[in-house]
Amino acid sequence: MSNDAATAIPAVDGPQGPQQELPDHGLGASLPSAEARAKTEGTFPYAADLWAEGLLWAAVLRSPHAHARVVSIDTAAAAGMPGVRAVVTHADVPGAATYGRTVADRPVFASDLVRHHGEAIAAVAADHPDTARLAAAAIAVEYELLDPVTDPEQAFAAAPLHPDGNLIRHIPLRYGDPEAAGEVVVEGLYRIGRQDPAPIGAEAGLAVPRPDGGVDLYTASTDPHTDRDLAAACFGLGPEQVKVVVTGVPGATGDREDPGFQIPLGLLALRTGCPVKLAATREESFLGHPHRHPTLLRYRHHADAEGRLVKVEAQILLDAGAYAEASSESLAAAVAFACGPYVVPHAFVEGWAVRTNNPPSGHMRGEGAMQVCAAYEAQMDKLAARLGVDPAELRLRNALATGDILTTGQTVTCPAPVAELLQAVRDFPLPDLPADTPEDDWLLPGGPEGAGEPGAVRRGVGYALGMVHMLGAEGTDEVSTATVKVHDGVATVICAAVETGQGFSTLARQIVQDTLGIDEVHVASVDTDQPPAGPATHGRHTWVSGGAVERAAKMVRTQLLQPLAHKFGMSTELLQITDGKITSYDGVLSTTVMEALEGKELWATAQCRPHPTEPLDDNGQGDAFVGLAFCAIRAVVDVDVEIGSVRVVEMAVAQDVGRVLNPAQLATRIEAGVTQGVGAALTENLRTARGLVRHPDLTGYALPTSLDAPDIRIVKLVEERDVVAPFGAKAASAVPVVTSPAAVAAAVRSATGRPVNRLPIRPQAAVTTPPQG
Repeated sequence: MSNDAATAIPAVDGPQGPQQELPDHGLGASLPSAEARAKTEGTFPYAADLWAEGLLWAAVLRSPHAHARVVSIDTAAAAGMPGVRAVVTHADVPGAATYGRTVADRPVFASDLVRHHGEAIAAVAADHPDTARLAAAAIAVEYELLDPVTDPEQAFAAAPLHPDGNLIRHIPLRYGDPEAAGEVVVEGLYRIGRQDPAPIGAEAGLAVPRPDGGVDLYTASTDPHTDRDLAAACFGLGPEQVKVVVTGVPGATGDREDPGFQIPLGLLALRTGCPVKLAATREESFLGHPHRHPTLLRYRHHADAEGRLVKVEAQILLDAGAYAEASSESLAAAVAFACGPYVVPHAFVEGWAVRTNNPPSGHMRGEGAMQVCAAYEAQMDKLAARLGVDPAELRLRNALATGDILTTGQTVTCPAPVAELLQAVRDFPLPDLPADTPEDDWLLPGGPEGAGEPGAVRRGVGYALGMVHMLGAEGTDEVSTATVKVHDGVATVICAAVETGQGFSTLARQIVQDTLGIDEVHVASVDTDQPPAGPATHGRHTWVSGGAVERAAKMVRTQLLQPLAHKFGMSTELLQITDGKITSYDGVLSTTVMEALEGKELWATAQCRPHPTEPLDDNGQGDAFVGLAFCAIRAVVDVDVEIGSVRVVEMAVAQDVGRVLNPAQLATRIEAGVTQGVGAALTENLRTARGLVRHPDLTGYALPTSLDAPDIRIVKLVEERDVVAPFGAKAASAVPVVTSPAAVAAAVRSATGRPVNRLPIRPQAAVTTPPQG
């Protein structure tokens, strides 16, 4: 990406006018992350770096089959190897044999059936990692191979793959008149591939047994209290006997939420009485953790002669893989947002999530919303082509706004500047065309050594609008607790909100700086001895945990100001803290915060709980979402129409962010989201053959690198505060992930005239001209 795009934030529009000079601390400042230096220099203690005296190493035996009956498991050879201290299988799980965040349907170890490639069969603890892996390989498992069900459409008629059946959830959405019809009708069939979270650091952990018979788990968890409860149930222990200590989280987009490797760790530590460490290989990560749901989508859009939408009909089928994971939540988002950020008076959507013998699917940024965005935006392009209308203009005619009603029947009460966002990217100047000279060969879609010819390159411009929900949905009880302590002029924030790269720890420091006027603020490390703060998903820690920190800091502020206010016979509301000074409205009182704090130790604990939501009913209706965030992206691509290679030249982004809390951090989040979306559009697809993962490594799975990242131009940030959100801020990183794949696909359609109905885009989908010679 360009240097200026990496750091520059445009003036933010809103009721307060253009953004002024940025402060150097508090809310609105570009405060750097406390972990940034350590991560940059390579000194950050990741979970894979953990160590303990008397450490043993763990290895997990995983199924080489996608579907098989387990006839027998013989661990004798493994247990008899020198250096092996324990071997555990399903028979050694003392508590619950299955676990799951929403449905406890996933076994700790397979017992009678293997339901996906890479499912855990057994685990070994040994005094050396090589010994542990050799012992795991020595476990003899006899399988009876079964035909895998890998096509989600076949799952409806197939024999049950699980005692709970193959259908996880069905959501029918009924809104408006089923007989309504438009003058123009376009249809499409779309397929979205399996994107992997591809964690930056190795998935690793350490389990340490406790004298009381419990165990401490040191992992890069993003939801430590849920992980603790799931693990404790499997261990046959009470939650108070298991402690999860969060350590070394390198960043997460959903990949840190699977406790499947933590539970075997704890079992081995309890069995051996020794600390046990597990560091997963890249192959094990690809096989074990959840991925984005592959999705099949059928759409029919009705519009009048002017291009205004009349009715949308859709069928959405999510491939959940072997277990439920987050499929119910993902399906709800897909169905609710199936029509996109457009006004649709009539909508009829059928959504299903089904079990197959494919790898498990689960949380990833924008789950459900990303898949439908690619489909409904393709439909809008088809409609524009059929009517002969500019694609951006067609979208403007249908754009959603505050006060409109979603097809779930929920009124959009939050700011929804959809048209304004689209106009901003449409009006932004287009990048220059590349010069057709040998010196500029690097501009070709194939790169410096690419096989393409300049004469075969076509440029395309495409638009997309996306939306996501913030926080949990459908009645999820969102709550977080935080404590703020001040001692010797230093503030400490205690909150179990895990810093996964979304910026919570930086935000917490800024909130306390802003509220108390204290520069030195520390955020305590996270463990389950602290009150729960919930998972690090859907921007919830900025809203819920940030709100709890703010309330606690304000309570401390009151404690600080009350003695001064009493002394001068005024209320605390007449005092203000600015630049480390406490002053009264009339100037009578003026002192520093440090002077007022001298000899005092103050603290307060507070909770934040947003307003409740409700589940979707039998017709897909209900106020299911706390808030919404929107994004518009214009993609510019160059396509070699002879060989099908695609280069993303530029992504122009406009986003409603509610309020800019940290400009540099916000820009980074948006750029990272766009880049992840470009990967989903062009290269990222975890391929399978009859349920077996092909090339589960970073050679076979192509992540976009810095050389693949386009110029990302953040052309507008609309700062219209959401009045029900603390600080008025909205989630920032998920909505560009949702929107950018659809924008890239639209640009490729523009360049080639091809339909582009599959993500990632295959080269043959972009070929229009046979190669010359």
